[in-house]
Amino acid sequence: MEWTVIRSVLAIIQWWAFNVAVIIMNKWIFQKLDFKYPLSVSCVHFISSSIGAYLAIKVFKLKPLIHVDPKDRVKKIFPMSFIFCINIVLGNVSLRYIPVSFMQTIKSFTPATTVVLQWLIWNKYFDRRIWASLVPIVGGILLTSITELSFNIFGFCAAMFGCLATSTKTILAESLLHGYKFDSINTVYYMAPFATMILAIPALLLEGPGVVVWIYTTPSLLSSVFVIFGSGVLAFCLNFSIFYVIHSTNAVTFNVAGNLKVAVAVTCSWLIFRNPISMMNAIGCAVTLVGCTFYGYVRHILSNETPGPPPLTPRGKMEVNPLINEKLDAKL
Repeated sequence: MEWTVIRSVLAIIQWWAFNVAVIIMNKWIFQKLDFKYPLSVSCVHFISSSIGAYLAIKVFKLKPLIHVDPKDRVKKIFPMSFIFCINIVLGNVSLRYIPVSFMQTIKSFTPATTVVLQWLIWNKYFDRRIWASLVPIVGGILLTSITELSFNIFGFCAAMFGCLATSTKTILAESLLHGYKFDSINTVYYMAPFATMILAIPALLLEGPGVVVWIYTTPSLLSSVFVIFGSGVLAFCLNFSIFYVIHSTNAVTFNVAGNLKVAVAVTCSWLIFRNPISMMNAIGCAVTLVGCTFYGYVRHILSNETPGPPPLTPRGKMEVNPLINEKLDAKL
């Protein structure tokens, strides 16, 4: 019992460490190294993760390969990889323009976008407690956005569309990847190479000339390149840490730890970059995180309840829980 608790704590700490390190390094690349090319940074992450997943599965045999039918790789994996690519790129674009604290708070809006998308497009029914749990999330996001001292409309929109991309990926995974039990390592193994191919040409055309100018003008080129590629290595390590923490904790612990992880990332980023945060902005962030924790708790309660008869609803569907599964939502 004691070892189980120790293992869970260590798993959560290393997950937090890699997550904060990736976020801080990416922000450092954009702000301190003046490497303002989010597509190129995303491409480095995809390449590093592709190599890392190959080594983990094929060379070191740390995780068995989940075999996918060749036809499904084109019909199912490729569309998922496209959304996966958009999701990561939008996250890095938003980080380029807005502070880590604001970006992380907006990302917490994902449960709300997932529920609304399923309700509007797939006519899913949700228990009233699910809708009630979304109120503090939406309210916290609004308060944070209104009081954000470093607000940037482009970064804000990128973060919001990133939430939509994350929700779309999660929902599509339930149908496209039905029958495949992917973990975070196998997810990266199949999707990162496709994402690299999708993003390579746009990154080269849109950012290539700027990257060349940066190479010739930046001081301490070697150390800067080391940091950029180091962020890619840490991005893969983050996926591996997600795999480890999933198998070391239960759903409730994972949910609470995930929300505390955001608080840790926000605190560390403020200590390093010292971006201005007003009291109301901090309250908005706290309300959002409390709402996300409450949402996860409601989901856990509903998942343990015995389904009753369908309620009278114009949507005509009985679907108590949203499809979002944070545990399988790998991040690069």
